[in-house]
Amino acid sequence: MGMKKNVDHDIKGQILEIVEELAASYAEGDPLANVGDRPIPSRESVIRILEDLEQVLYPGYFGSMPVDRVSFRYYLGAKMNEIYEGFSEQIAKSLRHKCEGAHEVCDLCMRRGREETIRFMRQIPKLRRLLRGDVLAAWENDPAASSIDEIIFSYPGVKAITIYRIAHELYHQEIPVLPRIMTEYAHTITGIDIHPGAHIGEHFFIDHGTGVVIGETCVIGDRVKIYQGVTLGALSLARDETGELLRNTKRHPTVEDDVTIYSGATILGGRTVIGAGSVIGGNVWLTESIPPGTKVIIEPPRQKFRDNRILRKEQVLDFQI
Repeated sequence: MGMKKNVDHDIKGQILEIVEELAASYAEGDPLANVGDRPIPSRESVIRILEDLEQVLYPGYFGSMPVDRVSFRYYLGAKMNEIYEGFSEQIAKSLRHKCEGAHEVCDLCMRRGREETIRFMRQIPKLRRLLRGDVLAAWENDPAASSIDEIIFSYPGVKAITIYRIAHELYHQEIPVLPRIMTEYAHTITGIDIHPGAHIGEHFFIDHGTGVVIGETCVIGDRVKIYQGVTLGALSLARDETGELLRNTKRHPTVEDDVTIYSGATILGGRTVIGAGSVIGGNVWLTESIPPGTKVIIEPPRQKFRDNRILRKEQVLDFQI
């Protein structure tokens, strides 16, 4: 028994040493630590707000509260009030970073947080119209879909585009931090990475979705369809004379209306334009523009097949597929 106490005492002493060493590493200005009185947004709170917004954008599909025509306005009022309270606080905390030397959320940040929240909430009817088109695009383009309900409940592409459209509004309101928290959360749960700064038109459809990457300065037109593993990215990033990255430049491609991009395709560069109505085949690599109505495919590979049923002599069939 005494030996056990000695061992426990030794272990606790070692833990205290580690704690002291760790505490000393949290020097003032440490970019990996937010220790002190600097309020910052809460990722968990932002995710809860996204869940509340889903219940307003798709009423009756998400959440535990039943929705009927009698109590519909009460339901919306309660949800919108929750969104207002939560969002205004998180926006104020994100704006605090732009206050000179601020270590607390000031009255100016709180007031702007409330104003920006109302400004965002006024866009919710527009978001519902855009998302209606995105859901219908999934229904019209995916023969495997059995119902609209199935699409709203389960399609990762719809989940990702819903969160993107919310984040995109905040991005253009110049709200720091929150838009990226949102789209990276969508990336985590769907495998689809859409920067909130990208411009995406109406009736947008991502089929399957895993591995899709859409960069910040992408411009995507209406009725565009993208399959899994597609990258709309940047070439090697240009730098100025001091070696700093040139951030405020068009680095990602433009995809015009009615384009289909099949799985595994990679399209790079801010000057690359995919003309309207074009079809980009699977695994294509593009770094230059193509005119409208173009079909781009890679050359069919040559594959070798060995017939293992022939034991007397190895036979190799070599043919074009």
